[in-house]
Amino acid sequence: MYNKTMIEETLKNLGLNEKETRVYLTVLEYKKITPSDVARITEINRTTVYSVAKELIKMGMIVEDRGGISRRLMAVPCEDIRDVTKQDELQLKEKNELLEQLLGEIQTHTKRDAGYSIPKITFIPGSEVKKHLRKKAYLWTASALERDGTWWGYQDETFTEHYNKWIDWYWSEVAPQECGLKLLSNESNIEKEMKKKKYSDRRQIKFWKGTKKFTATTWAVGDYVMMITTNEKPHYLIQIHDTNLAHNMRELFKGIWETVTK
Repeated sequence: MYNKTMIEETLKNLGLNEKETRVYLTVLEYKKITPSDVARITEINRTTVYSVAKELIKMGMIVEDRGGISRRLMAVPCEDIRDVTKQDELQLKEKNELLEQLLGEIQTHTKRDAGYSIPKITFIPGSEVKKHLRKKAYLWTASALERDGTWWGYQDETFTEHYNKWIDWYWSEVAPQECGLKLLSNESNIEKEMKKKKYSDRRQIKFWKGTKKFTATTWAVGDYVMMITTNEKPHYLIQIHDTNLAHNMRELFKGIWETVTK
């Protein structure tokens, strides 16, 4: 005996509506049954049962046996249903490939006609910042390595206070040796402690007296610019994917970096 409630919930998650579910479960229970009997048992109009059965046949959930005097409906074997899901996966893969091709064509067309690509801006609220930092770390690193391999910018020391575990993880496990960081910041005790880390030769911080206090952190990394506010809650992060903006921000920070003594 199968668990009817569990199957109903699963069918719902697969996208079947209420009538499709009732018809399918009736066919499953009676093994082989006429549409008329399905209508009688489910109390669904016979015409509607025929219509629903056609949809279930298209889905590959049931089949129609026309070998007898009257046609009967049967549930397909489990292994055949698995084949249906595999076919769905293949179709989804094909659609994703076509979508990527379409996006590529649109991007090429936009650049050709407008002369620039539209910046992509993403806002990340406080509850998602840590997850986003981990998720995008590899993407940012790859983008940085395509340019000069350096994280440029300035930093509010509260970022280090709140995200020092992420900093340890990134520079110990993610960033390759050819990747480095050059940030301007306010002098702080926690950054002095960070100087003792093994990766401190790659993560360089200059304390800049040209500002009294940074109230946010900004990175220019490869083709990305990130702005993070951590000096008050809720924290938030703004990510901008734009080649031109990122390039100019990097050049700005490079120039300032050279004028600031350690």
